[in-house]
Amino acid sequence: MTIPEYISALLCTVGLMMVTLRFCMAGNRNASRGGRHPYWCECGASKTIGTREVQEDEYGILETQEGVMAVLADGMGKHYGGKIASRAAVEVFKDIFDDGNAFYNPQYYLRKAFQGANREILSLIEDGYGQACVAAVLIKDNRLYYASAGNVKIAVYRNKELVPVTVGHTISMLAKKQYAEGKLSRQDAASLMEHHRLYNYVGQDGFHDIEFFDTPIVLNGGEYILLMSDGMYETVRWKEMEDCLEQEGTCQQKAFVLVERVNQNDSEDKDNASVVVIKIKGT
Repeated sequence: MTIPEYISALLCTVGLMMVTLRFCMAGNRNASRGGRHPYWCECGASKTIGTREVQEDEYGILETQEGVMAVLADGMGKHYGGKIASRAAVEVFKDIFDDGNAFYNPQYYLRKAFQGANREILSLIEDGYGQACVAAVLIKDNRLYYASAGNVKIAVYRNKELVPVTVGHTISMLAKKQYAEGKLSRQDAASLMEHHRLYNYVGQDGFHDIEFFDTPIVLNGGEYILLMSDGMYETVRWKEMEDCLEQEGTCQQKAFVLVERVNQNDSEDKDNASVVVIKIKGT
């Protein structure tokens, strides 16, 4: 072997060693985070534009060894403001929960993410031109933590029943709450029960109202967790969603089926619709 051939072979060997070392280091990093697909859960998501001109729904999912975080944002606004707002909110949540430490203090980091999303939207869009309803779930150690602002719903399916766990921030729900607390008369509450206008969302000056879990929901395995924009749950009947979840198929397939139910609806005025489906397989 000549000297040039020897040098060339040596360089190839060193290069191969460096590539191998790089892959090993990446593997160790992934092992420390548990990879991107925890064995104890499965996720899927889908959305449709409906009959609107702009898709203002956005979602994001993070899967780590520490847990799973999913967020869904339903944007509202003028001149693409809703699209910008929903995307900004999702990116803030993903950035904050990409730090594994966030999974060890769910309430603090969920609050931090909502406040951060609100600030980010206000920094990008003039107040009043772009907002978003946002809901997020965090799953760790067979516990479900959740929070929402607006009317994106979170629901849990088990024992063949899909049960909402968030109430939402509409005028009708506020009236019901204030009546139960004795702050509103029966007559006044009844007059407001048909008002579904939102009073709370991210992307507004003075935002502070977040609907939090009282205690985390214990998950036994086999449950489905759904995050849905109003375009989904106001178009597809809950019984249809339950039937879909009961059928065979992956979470991604179920998300596609639910969105297709919206597409096949006869309504001429269909909102954006989106859904995130998470199945707890058990440990």
